[in-house]
Amino acid sequence: MNGTESNVPAGGSGIAGSPPIPDEGLAGRRALVTGGSRGLGAAIVRRLAAAGATVFAAARSAPPEGSLPARFFTADLADPDGARQLAERVRDAVGGVDILIDNAGAGSAPADTLTRPLETWRSDLESNVLSAIRLDQELVPGMVERGSGVVVHVSSIASHLPQPGQAAYAAAKAALNSYSRSLAAEVGPAGVRVVCVLPGFIATPGAIAHHQKIADSQGVSLEEAQRGLATRLNVPMNRPGTPEDAAELVAFLVSERARWLTGSQFRVDGGILAQV
Repeated sequence: MNGTESNVPAGGSGIAGSPPIPDEGLAGRRALVTGGSRGLGAAIVRRLAAAGATVFAAARSAPPEGSLPARFFTADLADPDGARQLAERVRDAVGGVDILIDNAGAGSAPADTLTRPLETWRSDLESNVLSAIRLDQELVPGMVERGSGVVVHVSSIASHLPQPGQAAYAAAKAALNSYSRSLAAEVGPAGVRVVCVLPGFIATPGAIAHHQKIADSQGVSLEEAQRGLATRLNVPMNRPGTPEDAAELVAFLVSERARWLTGSQFRVDGGILAQV
C-alpha cells in the first residue's frame, strides 16, 4: 500500500456557488470517507464538508488536486495492512473520527454462479465486507471510548435484489448488512450508531459511462437509454438518482436529527425494491 497523501483544505462552511447548508450539528466533527475520490464517495465528502465537518477521504487513486474539500490519503483497504495504516494516519492527524463512512467497495466481473472462480468470491468479500470490518476495528473502539460516533456502511440494493451474474457481489453486500446490524447492537450501549445505506441505480460517472455505451449501441440519447433502464428495473421515479441524492441521506443519518436511528437499512433507490 502506498502512503502518499495530498493536502487539500478540509472542512469549511460550504462549496462555492452552492446554497448554505443549515446547521446540522456537524461543524467540527471529524469524518473519514473511504472510496472518497469519485462518485458517491466524493459527493458524500462534499456534502459533509459543506455542513462544516473536517473531512478525510481515502481511495486507491487520488482525485485531481484541489477537487475535494478534504485531506486525501491513498489506501488500498483490500490489503490487510491498508486499514491499519490509514487509521494510523487519521489518528496522527486528528486523534480519531466521529463519523466513519465505509463506502469503498467493488464487484468482480459478471459470471455464472456455479462456475464463478472462488477467487472472485474472495475478492468481493475482501472489497465489500472485510475492508469495512478491518477499518471499523481500527477506528470504532475510539468512538466507544469517547461515548459517541456514527458508522455508515454503504451497501447496495443488490443485497436484496441480486442481478444475473453478480451473486458474489450481492452475497458480500448482504453480509455487510448483517454485520452492520450485529455491530450496532454491540456498540449501541456506548452511544455509537451504525446504519446501512443501500443505493440503487445511481448515475455515478462510471455508471454514466456504461449508460452511454448502451445509448450508443442502441442509437439513442443518454437520457433515452437511462429511461429504458429505469423501465426495465421498474423504477417508479423513471430516472436514475444522482450521487448527491444518496449523499443527502448519508448527511441526515450522521446528523443529530437521526440520533435515534441505528441498526437499520435505508434504501435510496427511487423505489426499485417493492417492499413495505
